[in-house]
Amino acid sequence: MPPATYAAEDRQSAGSLEEKLAGEEKILDHHIVVPFEPGFDDPNIDPDAVLLDDDSPYPEVRSAVANTDDPDMPVNTLRAWVIGIIWSIILPGMNQFFFFRYPSVTVTGIVAQLLSYPLGRLWAYALPNVKVFGVSINPGPFTVKEHVLVTIMANVGYQSAYATDIVAVQRVYYNQIYNFSYQWMVVMSTQLIGFSIGGIARRFLVAPPSMIWPTNLVTCALFNTLHSQHYAGIGNRGGISREWFFLYVFLGSFFWYFFPGYIFQALSYFTWVCWIAPKNIVVNQLFGYYNGLGMSLITFDWSQITYIGSPLASPWWASANVAVGFVFFFWILTPILYYTNTWYSKFMPISTRTSYDNTGNQYDVTRILTPESTLDIRLYEQYSPLFLSTTFAMTYGLSFASITATIMHTILFFRKQIWIQSRRSLSEQPDVHARLMSKYPQVPEWWYSIIFVVMFVFSVISIEVWNTQMPVWALVLALIIAFVYTIPVGMIQAITNQQVGLNVITELIIGYALPGKPVAMMMFKTYGYITMAQALQFTSDFKLGHYMKIPPRVMFWAQVLAAVIAGTVQLGVQAWMFTNIKGMCDPAQPDGFICPSTEVFGTASIIWGVIGPQRQFSQGQIYYGLLFFFLVGAVCPLLAYLVALRWPNSILRYVNFPVIFNGTSYIPPASALNYVPWAIVGFIFNYVIRRRHFSWWTKYNYILSAGLDSGVAVSIIVVYFALQYPKNGTIGQNNILKWWGNTVSTNTADFGPQGAGTPLSVMPPGQTFGCVLSHSSFPSYLYLRADERRISGTRLILHRPLVW
Repeated sequence: MPPATYAAEDRQSAGSLEEKLAGEEKILDHHIVVPFEPGFDDPNIDPDAVLLDDDSPYPEVRSAVANTDDPDMPVNTLRAWVIGIIWSIILPGMNQFFFFRYPSVTVTGIVAQLLSYPLGRLWAYALPNVKVFGVSINPGPFTVKEHVLVTIMANVGYQSAYATDIVAVQRVYYNQIYNFSYQWMVVMSTQLIGFSIGGIARRFLVAPPSMIWPTNLVTCALFNTLHSQHYAGIGNRGGISREWFFLYVFLGSFFWYFFPGYIFQALSYFTWVCWIAPKNIVVNQLFGYYNGLGMSLITFDWSQITYIGSPLASPWWASANVAVGFVFFFWILTPILYYTNTWYSKFMPISTRTSYDNTGNQYDVTRILTPESTLDIRLYEQYSPLFLSTTFAMTYGLSFASITATIMHTILFFRKQIWIQSRRSLSEQPDVHARLMSKYPQVPEWWYSIIFVVMFVFSVISIEVWNTQMPVWALVLALIIAFVYTIPVGMIQAITNQQVGLNVITELIIGYALPGKPVAMMMFKTYGYITMAQALQFTSDFKLGHYMKIPPRVMFWAQVLAAVIAGTVQLGVQAWMFTNIKGMCDPAQPDGFICPSTEVFGTASIIWGVIGPQRQFSQGQIYYGLLFFFLVGAVCPLLAYLVALRWPNSILRYVNFPVIFNGTSYIPPASALNYVPWAIVGFIFNYVIRRRHFSWWTKYNYILSAGLDSGVAVSIIVVYFALQYPKNGTIGQNNILKWWGNTVSTNTADFGPQGAGTPLSVMPPGQTFGCVLSHSSFPSYLYLRADERRISGTRLILHRPLVW
């Protein structure tokens, strides 16, 4: 694109969006109506709406995404690659450093999105318009497509790679310090195998217009707002421009967060009922936010509301499914189970992310391990079985149900869509965005296949050359699980903004298949769960590029390069930290580098890999009943399907059992604090305002979400580095941090001693609850020591909740 003024660039990059929205009502009368068939009963589409032949059938997409494209707009520029690579180094390195610290901070991709805009404009203003080796140093104004490419590269690896926790746990818990080659191949393979699977699945998850990926609409709206100067509204909607609206919301969100984030923290945990009766245990269990069920309903902290995702981006019907699942399982069923002492629950707080022993204290896994970090059966007998809080156990059951519900729902509701897409090329989609993208050369399938093969070889080398306890057949099984679930889970996420996780089911499978092998458990979980999660993350980025008309081959290389750089930087930072920071991962580390995530990951490897699911979920064990959730998950979608056949236009068509079962999967560590206000905000904006003030909602809803998210993201960083990180968090500890507004929420039974909550019943010293473990109380296939000597006999003697 030749040099031009910024106004001209704005018109090229985003003007089409304003023109489209402003004239949409005027052109509606003479537009050709074309049939659109999503291939399934799509709750996101209005069956009575008039569809346009040159735009998306979804108003959410029309309000955020331009239906035109400028193929000549620069995107594959030196400027975009340099800024993108810089973010691919800075964000992963910084976040990996703070990943091992508590309290921590995460610099998210939205920060890179905001800062890249002035950086790109500065580049265009300051650098000369010359060429070096035929490459233009300054190709002109910074375009929206360049901005999208930079942001995608920043998003690929800003979070700590899941596999880096494997490396850390091996070092801290199992004294396995392998060289950088092993670490690099494990991280690259777990990241890029998912990328290859996501690329292969793009015809099902990216090209169809029904796969809207709601979160991307917020990002698209922000891009078009930043690069626009002229937007005046949709139809006759007046008011301030999107740009000024975003600026006002951003500034308000930035300054407001100082109150719930530091000055008046009770605004975040607004447990007002608990303040009235701070020592009443039942009241605090029902209304508390820290370790209760959250019936207080309110918070004034946007970071808490969006912990599970922005409520403004999720379709209301999907949010309603999550809310229904939460109310039934956590506000009705959980209290019934807890107060009837099911699973000896009264001796533990009602909602925590901690596991317990039979005295009600936190489970000490070191008391049951051999020097080789494997299970010592006799020590386990002498100590205690493992108990979970009621909400934690409920989450396991719901995870089991979501696994079978996802498969059944896909077979019943999506089979036609999958069959159609399997036979349709990427350029044959009944959607204007797919038609516009058909101008660009697609990424050949064999590119993704090569990455898959190379990364699979890396995986095999990693698990075979080094002692990981994991056979190749387990790797193949993990990848099969990830591949089978990528399309069903991806379709649900693209429509509802809710992702079904595979972490629990992978832990369950490997716990039974390879008992007593914690490193193999971590590897299997990562290859099974994170491969799918990475596939869907890359697919979501594909859809963002699809909406913003980024050439697919440029996207491909940007994602691959960013993933490689980010993973390498994270491993380098991690290796430096373990080499140069004294007491790394020690609970008493003076600078706060206590590795909280590594501790959780390591404890999970012991619980699932050493103790094993057979001691918790097998027949005769305390949580055996949770396995029936697999059956519940399989049956419920069938009932919903039969109801939809009988009453196709009733409100029941919006029932989605995978979302009902999986929507609360963030519990723990999330709590009711993150769900109840989220559902309330979603109802207000995506149901009430959308129905009554549609033009306002269309113009401002996604910009409101982007402004609130951006302001909080920047404010969190400022609060952390200005007020919490210096002096190890001692700033204000004798004044502002001690006033009533910062202590009232923690001086309750909900918070409890050291934030651990308060049980309904406390065991007297020296007494225990639960089940008696006899000398022969373990299945014959469990291992005693690392040399795999077997023990015989299986018997678990269960007693009523008596104290002895």
